[in-house]
Amino acid sequence: MNDILTSIRRTPYQSLAAFLVLFFTLFLSMVLFVSISFLQGLLQYVDTRPQVTAYFQVKTPESEIFKVRDELTASKKVLSLEYVSKQKAYEIYKSLNKDNPLLLEMVSSDILPPSLEIYALQPEYLPQIAEYLKKQPSVEEVNFQKDIIDRLLTLTQILRTTSSVFFAYLLLMGIIVLTATSMFKIALKRDEIELMRLLGATAWYIRKPFLMEGAFLGFLAATFSFGLLFGILMYLNTFLTSYLHGIPNLSLSIMSLSLVVWPLNPLFMGITFAIAAVFGIGIAAIANLLATEKYLK
Repeated sequence: MNDILTSIRRTPYQSLAAFLVLFFTLFLSMVLFVSISFLQGLLQYVDTRPQVTAYFQVKTPESEIFKVRDELTASKKVLSLEYVSKQKAYEIYKSLNKDNPLLLEMVSSDILPPSLEIYALQPEYLPQIAEYLKKQPSVEEVNFQKDIIDRLLTLTQILRTTSSVFFAYLLLMGIIVLTATSMFKIALKRDEIELMRLLGATAWYIRKPFLMEGAFLGFLAATFSFGLLFGILMYLNTFLTSYLHGIPNLSLSIMSLSLVVWPLNPLFMGITFAIAAVFGIGIAAIANLLATEKYLK
């Protein structure tokens, strides 16, 4: 560690330039990663909601609702269907607003509408089911989830494509700038390197100090960029909590594991930091390997 700090003190401006390049590269990469994770989690949450929800008028008798339910079941277009009574709707409402007593006092089960939550057997049946429900005189509103899913899919795909291009650009520019900076630092130690080669030092022995310094700067940049990102997320916590009100959590399904993205939890943030640290150390290592290659041929 002392050797690394001594090397940084001898070339402060080059070390600062390398640190800043790594810092901004990692910070922007983490912003993209967290944004895609949030969008993917939101997409999975919406995808698990009923694809079509029909809200009936408050005074609609259950017999009429069951008639609509039976007709949908008989159409062979429905995979599953659930009837949500006024009382059950009220229980759901209480669960979602348990931290807001004022909202609980303002609502009773008498004013909440009963509904049918429907999953289609095939996606192409969704418009037909929605159109059928809209024609029913007792149906007050039809919530068609497919439009929301399609928009989220489009937005997620655009963000993924844009992020891939932007990430590749950040990676390339980071390696180029870091390689140039490292070559300048190595050039200052050219005589020392030549002497070590004459004394029989191996390529690994010569490269090791530069790789160690690069790994240190990569880890330091990952720590600072993660700290900034975490601070921004904490600052936006109130806004995100209000914006995502009613959504208990957002999670990603990775193979058989479910990783909670929101509310923020130590595991997700730990994975984010670990990825940033590995990425930062990797970029620094590649740049230093390329930079030392010239003097080790």
